[in-house]
Amino acid sequence: MDYEFKKNTLDGSYHVIFSMGHEALGRWLLEEVGKDFNKMDMIEAQIGALKNSTKEWRMLGEDLSLVLQDNEALVQANCMFSEDDDEFEEDMHFYDEESMSLCGFEDLEQVLHAWRAFVTRF
Repeated sequence: MDYEFKKNTLDGSYHVIFSMGHEALGRWLLEEVGKDFNKMDMIEAQIGALKNSTKEWRMLGEDLSLVLQDNEALVQANCMFSEDDDEFEEDMHFYDEESMSLCGFEDLEQVLHAWRAFVTRF
């Protein structure tokens, strides 16, 4: 998984670019975690507690949520958790690559450490 963090020098906004298949992870990091070091600490603590465990932990966000289970991290658009698929026409499907990302705990830890270092620096 490749990613890049940028900061706009004009308005101070942050931008993240993630490789194909991990776009939702980048969006989640920017929109749901941001510069909230408490959230980062909580996620890292949960990763440590859940390694080699069958338990599940969820962090619900406004648009995207994180699910930790079976040594994998799933970031998924909240609308994809809906069990009521009748509200969408059959021909309309979500572009899963932008609505869902899956990675291992180690990859998520690396991303969180890199993001923390980046936002701390700026």
